[in-house]
Amino acid sequence: MNPKNKLFIGGFCMVLIFLYLLSSTNLILHDKKTEILPISVIVEETSDEDYEKLRKGMDRAAEELHVDLSFITLYQSHDQEQQLQLISREMSDGARAVILSPAKPEEAGIGLEEMVLNSPLVILGHILPASQVMAGVSIDYQEAGRLLGKAARENPKELPVYLLTEGLDYGYAREIYDGIRQELAADAKTYNTILCTINSPEDCRSLIESTVYPQKQESVLIALDKNSLEMAAKVMEDSTVYQENIRALYGIGDTTRLLNFLDKGIIRGLVAHNRFDEGYLSIEKAVAVITGGYSEKEELVMESYYITREELRNPIYEKMLYPID
Repeated sequence: MNPKNKLFIGGFCMVLIFLYLLSSTNLILHDKKTEILPISVIVEETSDEDYEKLRKGMDRAAEELHVDLSFITLYQSHDQEQQLQLISREMSDGARAVILSPAKPEEAGIGLEEMVLNSPLVILGHILPASQVMAGVSIDYQEAGRLLGKAARENPKELPVYLLTEGLDYGYAREIYDGIRQELAADAKTYNTILCTINSPEDCRSLIESTVYPQKQESVLIALDKNSLEMAAKVMEDSTVYQENIRALYGIGDTTRLLNFLDKGIIRGLVAHNRFDEGYLSIEKAVAVITGGYSEKEELVMESYYITREELRNPIYEKMLYPID
């Protein structure tokens, strides 16, 4: 081999060695790192048991959009003050956004306006006026109430209609209540509606028992929240007398327990919406806000549906009510 070829081969080897050293120290070739976005979700209950569908949607979005998701429950249900404290804690701990299901929306709106927040908020419900609240994912709660009221009008107008709630300030019970009242007063067919605050299963049992003893009075029950609905369904399940005397039980919610009561015929009808999509969209909105996808407040209103026992196996509703991971 002549000296020129040796020189060429030697130089080529030196270039390869140099390139290898550069690439091994990430000076030339390196993998692009995907940013993981920490997002916290704060709900209004003490357990995440009733948020299965919502979490499935959130988990799917978190996997696809590279989110580190924290799902936080309360020490005491509907404790709005604790929710505000948790928002501050999560943002201080590095959450790039917080998704909030407010225990008491009106109180939450006032509290948030008094806080200094360093990350944006997405609301599971109506958007709130605080400047850091950038998005909301909700249903039309008055329309949900109207759907329940329309269903209740199938019953004779002589029957009293008891409206059960943990409190009109909790969640969006007041809007549901207004929608029911609007529908039941839509024409000359007037119904006697009675608002009842249910603080415990004992309260619920006493109310239902009062329709049987000392004198039987057939009645209609409409629950404005899932907890009141579940308490009423459990009381009725325990007694065929109660089931015969309560002409119909309606409510809002789609937990597995409520769907089972619907399937058994204890609940006449439910208003529900796509909780999986709600969870997915809330994460999607939070990521968009973090990454600068939009800077104006936006509320996405989802459709709600009235579902009876006969419609549980409808493929459209079945997919919504029993989502697969």
